[in-house]
Amino acid sequence: MTRPHRRLTDEAAHLLTLSTEPWLSCEDCFRLMDAFVEAVLADPGTAAFREMRVHLGGCGACAEEAASLLDLLVDDRDAR
Repeated sequence: MTRPHRRLTDEAAHLLTLSTEPWLSCEDCFRLMDAFVEAVLADPGTAAFREMRVHLGGCGACAEEAASLLDLLVDDRDAR
């Protein structure tokens, strides 16, 4: 039995063509996540962690984790 074909969305096509250099694995991303989030909170315009930004641009799971951690820490700082 064959399944119907789903069309590739423009967003999915864009994500497939993003540069992955410098390359960073999800494991490396999670290892660096705390330091990355702290750097972004200290200076939102920081150019540090280029490899993290590239990875987060193409990996929805890691991007969601980073956004959740950022939200959590911002809420925690606001509560103080």
